[in-house]
Amino acid sequence: MPSETHATAAEIEALSDPIGMEVFSNRLLSITEDMNNTLVRASFSTNIKERKDCSVALFDAAGRLVAQGTQIPLHLGSLNGAIEAVLAQFPAGSIRDGDVFICNDPYLANGSHLPDINIVTPVFWDGTLRFFTANIAHHSDVGGAVPGSIAGTLRSIFEEGVRIPACRIVDAGKPNDDLLRLVCCNTRDPEERMLDLRVQIATNARGADAVRGLIRQMGLEEVLRCVEDVIRYTRRRLMNRVAELREGTYTFSSYLDDDGLGGDPVPICVTLTVAGGRLHLDFEGSGKQARGAMNLPINALRATAYYAVKALLDPELVPNAGMFAPITVTAPRGTITNPEPPAAVGARSITAQKVAGAIFGAFRGLLPAEKMMASGNDSCPAIVFSGRLRQRDGHFVYLETIGGGSGARYDGDGMDAVHVHMTNTSNLPVEALEHEYPLRMDEYAMIPDSGGAGRTRGGLGIAKQIRALTPGIVFSARSDSHTVGIPAGVDGGHDGRRARLVRNYGTGQATELFSKTANIELAEGESVRIETPGGGGYGDPAQRPAHALARDLRDGKVTPAVARVQYPGYSED
Repeated sequence: MPSETHATAAEIEALSDPIGMEVFSNRLLSITEDMNNTLVRASFSTNIKERKDCSVALFDAAGRLVAQGTQIPLHLGSLNGAIEAVLAQFPAGSIRDGDVFICNDPYLANGSHLPDINIVTPVFWDGTLRFFTANIAHHSDVGGAVPGSIAGTLRSIFEEGVRIPACRIVDAGKPNDDLLRLVCCNTRDPEERMLDLRVQIATNARGADAVRGLIRQMGLEEVLRCVEDVIRYTRRRLMNRVAELREGTYTFSSYLDDDGLGGDPVPICVTLTVAGGRLHLDFEGSGKQARGAMNLPINALRATAYYAVKALLDPELVPNAGMFAPITVTAPRGTITNPEPPAAVGARSITAQKVAGAIFGAFRGLLPAEKMMASGNDSCPAIVFSGRLRQRDGHFVYLETIGGGSGARYDGDGMDAVHVHMTNTSNLPVEALEHEYPLRMDEYAMIPDSGGAGRTRGGLGIAKQIRALTPGIVFSARSDSHTVGIPAGVDGGHDGRRARLVRNYGTGQATELFSKTANIELAEGESVRIETPGGGGYGDPAQRPAHALARDLRDGKVTPAVARVQYPGYSED
């Protein structure tokens, strides 16, 4: 496998105008980045405006992905599914200029979970449908049994909130206000939902204007030709990367602590087959469909596979429909990686992280040492607090997904306190949290000794402890790697530390909570602390350079007590 991922001379020569294609690709990305910036800047909820839990994309009239913004890999599955659902429900001939569509449901509209609401807008030129702009935003609540609409313990999609099949939310320029009110009034903060949905609609309109501006500048035929070039180039480039791999079959398994309701660990098994210039990922052997909300819909499974292949073989590859051609994904129906309705799917991001980690593990049999990395936290812990609003009538829902340590690499330590794999959101600043909600941050810090020891060290996990300032605050969490799943080291590196969730940490009433607890009512002054996993280490800890260990000790990332045990030859002198 080559040490770098830039285009080869043969790949460039196959293009009629490689420089023009590069310029065009960046024009497309500038459109999607502007859409994303608009969505973030104009939104009202902290989950979108502060944490940037949203993504945007551009599709052609046939529903092929042309460009995706550089946001959240997992959202690709829902965006692709939304386009498919819209075209299945509304044939191209019935779509009119000025229409806008909405959907979210994993079974009715190929989504991945209900809080991720998709908005799709057709782009017409000279009276003909040519493109779609699309965006997805994670709304902090869409109704259901628990605030935040997600809990590992929920048993069916009907408990998880309002289900939206592909519907026309704007009809030839006229908003369907009745449908908007119906959706929003089934949530815990209708005003915030309404405002954010209107921002999503406006974001697509801005993107559509930019697409029409590109067509005016270049001409329709040139734009369509360049789109074909970009997709064809991406397909060829990834197929070339696959052709460089050694043919064979490679397997790996990771584990969830449970299926959302406790019980036995749940395996996530992947078999990677390289043959005939193609990759096939099969998830036969993975656990049966979860009783709780840990199920991963098939579109989200595919998005996870596409992300992992891109990250491992060609990180600079532009994501578009050409990326999908060399990759096939299968999973038996009725398993945790391909559930049947009405299985709950709200906590699917944790399972997606485990799937990504398993794919990375399978590729260890293929890649040279310098291309491998230890396991990261491979989870997506989330906390949800809900209560009465202080500034206006109604209830707030504060949601945050939290990072952890990434795995060590051959030539570098893992990153501390970051999201890995399928999620890519920002943290909510302490100032914003304490201003918006009756909550106080007692501690927000990295956890010493949580990264696995090694020649290169695993990244550190995060401790976040939040206190309720008013009575009646309701808390829920979804997390994993508390009991079984663990960030594994490679080549002699040690494993990262597991996660934990503690109520009233540091007091005489401290209680360790189940990783997927829900609807706990906190009294005024009570707190909840979540500690996320660290990353695994890479290589024998005895080979860690003395200056690197000294730096860790100086920075407080490793304590002397642990250094004495895990790093042979360590001396306090």
